[in-house]
Amino acid sequence: MSLIPTLRVARPSDDLAALLHFYHNGLGLTLLDRFEDHDGFDGIMLGQEGAPYHFEFTRARGHSAGKSPTQDNLLVFYIPQASAWQASVERMQAAGFAPVPAFNPYWDRDGVTFQDPDGYRIVLQRGTWSG
Repeated sequence: MSLIPTLRVARPSDDLAALLHFYHNGLGLTLLDRFEDHDGFDGIMLGQEGAPYHFEFTRARGHSAGKSPTQDNLLVFYIPQASAWQASVERMQAAGFAPVPAFNPYWDRDGVTFQDPDGYRIVLQRGTWSG
């Protein structure tokens, strides 16, 4: 039994295929599961095997999810190894995603920000988080 809870970040989308390309091909996450027409919802779950978090994106049939409300809705990935950080940035660019300027310039100092197809942003932050 794990003492660390699993965190699921869930949000709706209108285009699961575009998000799959961004988070799987670009960010390098694994497609952990998917479902279709579960009470009118389709969904995909992405993460890393064994990690204590994953992301769920759902589409409600017949409903519009819309886009991100602001440019400062972020998921931040701290990547401590310089070579791994560089490879992550290059993988995003090779998948066709260009960096965008961060709304908060703090994230541009040691990181690179990318915007997903729904307008939400991820930051690949070079370094470790010390809290």
